[in-house]
Amino acid sequence: MNKDDIRNLLEAVKNNKVEIEEAMKKIEDLPFKDLGFAKIDNHREIRVGYPEVIYCAGKTVEQVKSIIEFMLTKDNNILATRASEKMYNSVKELCPDARYNKLGKTITIKKREEKLTDSYIVIVSAGTSDLPVVEEAAETAMIFGNRVEKLIDVGVAGIHRLFSKLDIIRGAKVVIVVAGMEGALASVVGGLVDKPVIAVPTSVGYGANFKGLSALLSMLNSCASGVSVVNIDNGFGAGYNASIINKL
Repeated sequence: MNKDDIRNLLEAVKNNKVEIEEAMKKIEDLPFKDLGFAKIDNHREIRVGYPEVIYCAGKTVEQVKSIIEFMLTKDNNILATRASEKMYNSVKELCPDARYNKLGKTITIKKREEKLTDSYIVIVSAGTSDLPVVEEAAETAMIFGNRVEKLIDVGVAGIHRLFSKLDIIRGAKVVIVVAGMEGALASVVGGLVDKPVIAVPTSVGYGANFKGLSALLSMLNSCASGVSVVNIDNGFGAGYNASIINKL
């Protein structure tokens, strides 16, 4: 439930359109639902504006299915990250409308239509190998009602590819830059735009990339002042923060 849902429910009780007992049933799971192996935070959207998201890595198929089975009883849109195809197939038995992004490893279920923002988030990726992180970021931003543009394979090894898309990048309200190797793309973009840049280092690269550590350190040491950095391969964190900024 969000604040509007609670307000509408209270108005309905006040106007004798909903019985008190019925209203009590609707809010009895607040602030959380205890499933034994997980405590689902039903109060989160009221507090922070976004519902809880399911991080599937480390969970069993049955645990993910049980969590989503409960969440389907609510009116929130559902996002599950780092989900396997086996998890998706199990969830699809509960909800045929569930959608799986194979590259991004996300499951999304739309229970209600979000009005899309007028402004948009642009996701700029250095290479095609960064696409799994791009897709996780994009799915996160889109399920929260943001318009998203994706610019793929415009890294510094062929900088002219980036310059040909500067109008799209500069038109965004917030820019997500996804890059592995040495992570230079974030600094380049940060020096070309007057919008906040969220840099996502990826684990793409040869041995001395240290599974994303080289890109992470480069981005943290960026000389472009408007660059902030999330964790390695954390497309979800970038998409979530970009959504907050885009809706300010």
